[in-house]
Order: sequence, then structure tokens, then C-alpha cells
Amino acid sequence: MDWHSARRRAHAEGRPLPGRPVELADAAGLVLAEDLVGLVPQPAFDTAAMDGYAVAGEGPWTVVGEVRAGSLRAGEAVAISTGAPVPAGALAVLPVEDTVRRSDEVAGADGAMPAPGRHIRRTGENSPAGEILAAAGSSVRPAMLGLAAAAGHDRLTVRPRPRVRLLVTGDELVTAGPGGAGRVRDALGPTLPPLVAALGGELVEAAHVRDSIDGLADAVRGGATTEIVLVTGSTSVGVTDHLHRLLRQVGARTVVDGVACRPGHPQLLAALTPGRWLIGLPGNPYAAIVAVHTLLAPLLAGLAGRPLPPLRRVPVSGTPQAVAGHTLLVPAAWDGDRLAVVPGHQPSDLRGVARADVLAVVDAEPGGTTILAL
Repeated sequence: MDWHSARRRAHAEGRPLPGRPVELADAAGLVLAEDLVGLVPQPAFDTAAMDGYAVAGEGPWTVVGEVRAGSLRAGEAVAISTGAPVPAGALAVLPVEDTVRRSDEVAGADGAMPAPGRHIRRTGENSPAGEILAAAGSSVRPAMLGLAAAAGHDRLTVRPRPRVRLLVTGDELVTAGPGGAGRVRDALGPTLPPLVAALGGELVEAAHVRDSIDGLADAVRGGATTEIVLVTGSTSVGVTDHLHRLLRQVGARTVVDGVACRPGHPQLLAALTPGRWLIGLPGNPYAAIVAVHTLLAPLLAGLAGRPLPPLRRVPVSGTPQAVAGHTLLVPAAWDGDRLAVVPGHQPSDLRGVARADVLAVVDAEPGGTTILAL
């Protein structure tokens, strides 16, 4: 399957998870499952937009105190602070820097009368109660938390982070110290958990699995409470690559089996049961990162109710020529306002992507190069 079709298919698999209410502090980074509707008008009362004096009638005005309950009569003023409620009967708020005060009397510095309503924010001026402040499907960014709080909400109904279980396969892997003859230091175990989190998933467990079909089957079954089982290695056709055989045994539905891209061709996506998927990544570290952005990122976005991660068309210098029928993905970094390919992008080489800002997506067909955010 071509790379672009694989991304679209992975995204289409992920129907948005049901929404659930969470505290505001826990909603950041998630997606609204319901419209955010204002419970109260904003502002909730007539409020001063400046520090100064609320005045009534024509000046000069007698200062009768600071903001207090009640109303103003013509010729009176009260000292007021930004955000304080404006007394009934107030004509306007005079900023303190535009006034002259003598004893208990205040006047405009230029003697002019303020325009009615000047520096007063009226009730509901920003939004009335019942207005939709943000539509379902919107990302909950920090400012939206403040908007929700100001609108009277303590909780938001959001789509939860899809849960991911990571299984790293390979008898040759070591998890501490340097590798050696026949032994390879595991690079994906440290790489994938923060990458899953950055893409919007919740990693609930990470485990190393021996190269046996029984061990892999037991580990896959153990992740029944997660939406996604992420397996590294075991996706090719070698004697220790058991994933295809396991998927046939359990009757999984194949969604993507192999992608026409370099690196990362031996990647796969299969539906284990309704609402539960397995993604197989190549064992080579850079190839696995390419596969994450090809299949895992779109699936997580679909489950969270987010759109497919966008591609931007940007000139990138130093891109190699793609092979006909294949998409080439190479790391690139910004140099000022220009993008250039970073050396070191063989399937097992992390040097390039470790220093990159984006992945350059190079197609052999006409149309130029696009980039995908890392």
C-alpha cells in the first residue's frame, strides 16, 4: 500500500472514543467530545475596564467612596478598580490618569465629559449565557481551560487518551550497558514511551518479549484493556518473526500489511477485535519511528477525534531521489528559515532523526516534498 493511503486508512480505523467528564486540570491536550457552552454571561456583571472613577451625571464629581453596593446619583463618583462591579447609574469610568482630584472632588483632566459607557464592560458583552464557546472536536489548549472556568465549568467532557501497550521483541536485545557480539542495546524501549505520549496516547505498560510465538501470544492477550498493542520487530518474514502467523491464528482483520516507503516497509496494522488494534513496527529504530508516524499517529488521532496530522508543502534542500512507487522519509532540520536534510537516515540509524525538526516526505511522482511534524 502506498504511504499516503496507509496513513488515511489508519486514521479512518480510529472512530472517536466515547467522551467522559474530567476535571479542568486533566483536560489539557485532549479533545472536546461535546460543545463548550457558557453557563453564565461574560462578563457576569457590568465591570470596570480601567482603574479610575465610576461617575454619574456631569462633572466635576464628588467622590463618595470606593466601589460599594447601591447606586450613584448625578454628580457623584466612586473610586473603582479594573474588574470591579460598576454601580447602577454610572455614566462611564474615567481612568485615574485622565482625572484631577482635589480633596473629595474629581474632574476630568481636560474638562470634557466622557462618552456614555466609556470603559465599562457590559454584562454578556463577550458572550451571553448559552452561547457555544468552542465546538466539539476542538483541542483543549491552556486558554480553553481559562475560558471554561470563566464560563462556570469545573469539568469538561473530552475524549480520553487511547491506551497503548508496548511489546519490545528480540532475544538479542539488552536493556542496560553497551551491546556486544550478538547483543544489541534496545533503542526503542527508551524512544517509544515519550513518543506515544507526545502523539496523544497513554502508555499503560511496556514489556520485553522473547522471540517465541507463544510468548508473543500471551503478551498480546495480556493487553486486552488497551485500545492499541504496539509491537516492535517480528513484522518481517524471518524465522523469529512470528507476528503474521499469530494474527492469522487469532483471526485478526488486516488493515495495512506492508507500506511502499523507505525505510519502514515491513509495518502492519490489524484489528484484533472491535475497538482493539495491533500495530507492528520494524525492529530497526529509524524504520520504527517512520512506521509510528505512518500508522500509530493517525490511529491515535482518529480515536481521539482529531484530524489526520497535516502535511505541509515546503522546499527542503538535500533530498535524495525517491524510487518510483515508493515514498522516502528523511529527517530534516531548520537552518534559519530553510529546511535541509540531516545526514544519517539508514533504517537502523537514529543520528539524523535525533537532530531533526521534521520528517521530509519525498515522493517519486511530481508534486514536490511535504513535511510532517515530529
